[in-house]
Amino acid sequence: MVQNAAGALDGLRVLDLTRILAGPLCTMMLGDMGAEVLKIEPPGSGDDTRTWGPPFVGGEAAYFLGLNRNKRSLTLNLAAKPGQEILAALIKKSDVLVENFKLGTLEKWGFSNAWLEANAPQVIRCSITGYGAGGPKGGLPGYDFILQAESGLMSITGPQGGPPTKHGVALVDVCTGMLASNAILGALAARGRTGRGQHLELSLYETSLFMLANVAANYLAAGKEGGRYGNGHPSIVPYTTYPTADGMMAVAVGNDAQFARFAQAIGCAEWAADARFTKNKDRVAHRELVDGLIAGVLKADATAVWIGKLKAAGVPCGRINSVKQAFDDPQTEARRMIETVGHPTLGALKLIGTPFKFGGTPTSVRRAPPTLGQHTDEILRNELGYDETRIVALRAGKVI
Repeated sequence: MVQNAAGALDGLRVLDLTRILAGPLCTMMLGDMGAEVLKIEPPGSGDDTRTWGPPFVGGEAAYFLGLNRNKRSLTLNLAAKPGQEILAALIKKSDVLVENFKLGTLEKWGFSNAWLEANAPQVIRCSITGYGAGGPKGGLPGYDFILQAESGLMSITGPQGGPPTKHGVALVDVCTGMLASNAILGALAARGRTGRGQHLELSLYETSLFMLANVAANYLAAGKEGGRYGNGHPSIVPYTTYPTADGMMAVAVGNDAQFARFAQAIGCAEWAADARFTKNKDRVAHRELVDGLIAGVLKADATAVWIGKLKAAGVPCGRINSVKQAFDDPQTEARRMIETVGHPTLGALKLIGTPFKFGGTPTSVRRAPPTLGQHTDEILRNELGYDETRIVALRAGKVI
């Protein structure tokens, strides 16, 4: 890694008008890559997730802290005319604007795509909505849990024969934020050729369908409906979790050669020659028999013993960890997936690291998640040239 090198997006200015999860995650990723991110929040309340707890850390919600590092916070009443004037000035100085308002809100305040083209043609506007601008559900608000239900994701999650189940993390929001960041990077590359920004649209609805991946392909290409397999895989066996003498473990046998090595490692080499198990399609056809036989064998010894034998045989497997165990794993530390940053009121604060590593333009955690309005005066004074008298008047008028 190049030490003290600028991030990949160094010099890029991002105006973050988002709240909750998808938008803040998107802008945090851009900030981790070096962009300067300015987070606009309503005076007095701020981002909704500032109150989403417990847990709280010294009065700050852990939820908010996990999504808003590398940002500065400015409080601004966007419904007030002076607030809109400040926003207009900030937009003109920005490269990217990310918002997840209800459809038409920015336009109501005077910031249509036509306004952007006329006043800030370089700006890339990224809109994150529930269902997109068109269609029968266009304009409706979107909620991760509801989209997991409507998209079919819940229908393929949960125990076989049991009820549909949501994921333990708001994955539709998370994936939408990641896709938004990806789309913005594409738009920046296009701007490098054309010199102009553009409007990007992402919706939780479209993301949730996209997340179906191979299950979607099974239906669209082959007409095969998805189903629930617990921790199993619809097309691969054995590929699930099994009880051991002291816990549970995951085993992922991806091909027939791996199955032969797996059978040898657990003392059942004869399985590889059994016509019911030789090919993956045969094992899928005999899923319950295969899983039952494996469970019976693995229950005879401890998880660590089996992991040692299977890894030696080149068979993918792993312990089912708690979140604590995952973050205590030496691999987590080795890959810098825990970062510590100084917070203005909390002191040393641990945050999750950045999962993408750049060789020449490294990511960094340069700023702690901001307190509400922490940088309001600084931004108005240094970015827009407001004097103290004007700032005091704005605060008295509850604009900031």
